[in-house]
Amino acid sequence: MIFFEKIIEAVKFIFTFKAYVMLPIIIFIFGLIIRMKIKDALMSALKLGVGFAGIFFVFKFFVENIGPALEKIISVRGLNFPVLDVGWPPLAAITWASVIAPLTIPLFLLVNIIMIATKTTRTINIDIWNYWHFALIGTLIQKTNNSLILGLIATVIIGIYSIKLSDWSAPYVQRECDLKGITISPLSVVGLLPFAVLVNNILDLIPGVKKIKFNAEEKDNKFEILNEPMIIGIIVGLILGIIAGYDIKQLLELSINIAAVMFIIPYFGSLLGNGIEPVSIKLKESITKIFPGRNDLVIAMDSPVIMKNKSVIVTGLILMPISLAIAFILPGNKTIPLGDLPNLISVMSVIVICSRSNVIRGVLIGIPIVTTYMLIASYFAPLFTELSKQVGVVYSSSYPGDITAFTDGGNQVRYWFFYMFKGNIVALAIIPVVLALFYLTWKNYKKTMQEIEEG
Repeated sequence: MIFFEKIIEAVKFIFTFKAYVMLPIIIFIFGLIIRMKIKDALMSALKLGVGFAGIFFVFKFFVENIGPALEKIISVRGLNFPVLDVGWPPLAAITWASVIAPLTIPLFLLVNIIMIATKTTRTINIDIWNYWHFALIGTLIQKTNNSLILGLIATVIIGIYSIKLSDWSAPYVQRECDLKGITISPLSVVGLLPFAVLVNNILDLIPGVKKIKFNAEEKDNKFEILNEPMIIGIIVGLILGIIAGYDIKQLLELSINIAAVMFIIPYFGSLLGNGIEPVSIKLKESITKIFPGRNDLVIAMDSPVIMKNKSVIVTGLILMPISLAIAFILPGNKTIPLGDLPNLISVMSVIVICSRSNVIRGVLIGIPIVTTYMLIASYFAPLFTELSKQVGVVYSSSYPGDITAFTDGGNQVRYWFFYMFKGNIVALAIIPVVLALFYLTWKNYKKTMQEIEEG
């Protein structure tokens, strides 16, 4: 028992490190294990660390700039929303403070190895930091059902669900971001891929609509001025500033700051891709020796690696003011997207590249997604608040209300899993629908793979 407690303490200590510190260490050690040259392993690790740190710092700067504007909008417009969106950190804190989290790491690594050995996946998920996305559902079920076993089962199943969608995201990453051997790992990013595939297929059947296209990666089109995320940044900044009642000085500063953020993000995304590519190549060589014929394997990484795609940035940015507009008028919504609002760029990234980097489609698919985010995040707020207090997460003694997280707290897949494991009839009845969507996603994956192979 003491030994087990020591292991939990050690794991908790490791996860006190920032993701951009922990990930390079993991990649460096991993690189040495697969016999990369020390110099190559070190450079890959440093590029990943700097890339992730850059994106973290840029998003922090982003929140520091749009946060006051959003608060001013709420104040000026006399809006009353009793739930505060503080972003994903409290959810991660709830997870890593639980007994589920340290068990998730060896358990999911074992599941991943078994799936590779049995050829049920081509994904190697070394994005250990984001294992908390799997462990969170286990933690919520353990806390509400008082069952560690149920919590672990839910964690494993949602992990398998996620890794299959990582499999099927790989060809989109290769096609739209020119990153071979890379896929995306977090549940919050790949989890709604089946929904995106379904909507894309429906839109392809609608005359006229299927031809509407705006790809920020293409230089020659009638929307060329909007190809640069900086331009969208200026526009969004002006809209937010005007609604907030900013004076001309504040208005221009906000717009330029958002434009700067949008310009910098793709650079750090490219740096991440450059860092992980040598590791991916060497890993394939090593794995092929253990599992002959498995040269199709891909490494699952966090979503910033594909943020070099301009359409990803533009779509997320356009959805921000749209989300605010929806929040103001949506019946049953109790929160204004704030802390998690910049996360829209991340959670929409795979959906955008699945849509062939078509910003218009990304936005159309994103509207029902952000709408349900708000409702679910509002619904879960009392539970998140209670569990956050239990692990010592306190945001403000002057704020007596509930807290939530707009995207991660409103994740539709996690919501479905939560009620499935409570035996909810509706949640259980949805299983055949999800399996049908899985089949459609697999078919689309096979079609995309064939397109890539044929050049």
